[in-house]
Amino acid sequence: MQTIWKKPVTIALEGPDQWVVIQTTQAATWALIEDWPTDEGPALDRACAVCADVISGKRSREEARQAFIEAAIEAGIPIKV
Repeated sequence: MQTIWKKPVTIALEGPDQWVVIQTTQAATWALIEDWPTDEGPALDRACAVCADVISGKRSREEARQAFIEAAIEAGIPIKV
């Protein structure tokens, strides 16, 4: 099930001017697992858990989006919301 966000999040995940648009919970989950510059942190752990809950239908897609934003802030990743 695709959980498309009402408003995408744009982050500079691979470098200062290399922007990536994240618009689904699935894309956020892959970014958190595969591409994240840090391996641990409370916001990262929470974002992974919230995304899993959204995919399984236990939480709202907006909760995943907000948790993803908080994880990006924690990791120091430039972000456009």
